[in-house]
Amino acid sequence: MEPSVRCALVQMAPALGLLRSNLERHLEWLQTPEARQADLVVFPELSLTGYLLQDLVAEVALPVTEGGFLKPLVEASRERDVVVGLVEQSPQFLFHNTALYLSGGRILHAHRKVYLPTYGMFDEGRYFAPGASFEAFETRFGRMGLLICEDAWHLSAPYLLALQGAHTLLVTAGSPGRGLAVSGSEAASVRTWERVGQTLSQFLTTHWVYVNRVGYEDGLAFAGGSYVSDPFGDLLLDGDENREAVYRADLDLGRVRRARTLTPLLRDEKPELVLRHLERLVSRAGAPDRSGP
Repeated sequence: MEPSVRCALVQMAPALGLLRSNLERHLEWLQTPEARQADLVVFPELSLTGYLLQDLVAEVALPVTEGGFLKPLVEASRERDVVVGLVEQSPQFLFHNTALYLSGGRILHAHRKVYLPTYGMFDEGRYFAPGASFEAFETRFGRMGLLICEDAWHLSAPYLLALQGAHTLLVTAGSPGRGLAVSGSEAASVRTWERVGQTLSQFLTTHWVYVNRVGYEDGLAFAGGSYVSDPFGDLLLDGDENREAVYRADLDLGRVRRARTLTPLLRDEKPELVLRHLERLVSRAGAPDRSGP
């Protein structure tokens, strides 16, 4: 396992529904100096398709294979690992909001978004099928985990990945800018995302790499504000809002070791206790719990 990971965050504006154009732009971004010097390049949620697809979902959906449309990106992963987002068509013809981790000329891991926001301005549950698991996976840089936007707002998701040994959580997002911060001109949603990542990275003693898109779709403005938080909850990178850019951050795995030595929270976790309580809650859902501690 490498002692550090040179990570590039591509804060881009995908073109809605234009697969071929977005693929070409991915290949162009991978040739930027920041990406060429990186070990791992991370693109945002649905980077190959755009976000507000609605009835276009079935039109842009792709089977996840190492050949065909994805082949140029899979081949590019021989030089550096790459994370991209797309609409996956499953063998059962279900459509998933999926992030792929590509490495060494193959698809190393695919994560299907589990939590599909269907409230306010969001309508994902109408068009996508949910994923069913959170699985940490082994990379040449050690164990990592993938989350897609809303997944990161459910405490159980990053918790499960950390319990499986992930030291780096990669969070791809398509988050609009909402509200204004109390001071300054940044969107309140950008500040909130930073608080979430800093808090969870400190509690779980992991690196947290958040890559959000920019651009406009049907009047919706995506905020950017990509950032990286280290295992002590400190910001290593705080990206700009509302502009395309490639950012670089070096993830020092030695800081994971130091954080977990000084604050061995994961060592002292009791997943068996959590499981016992969850089983009781699920089995008695809707009924008052009188069993005591």
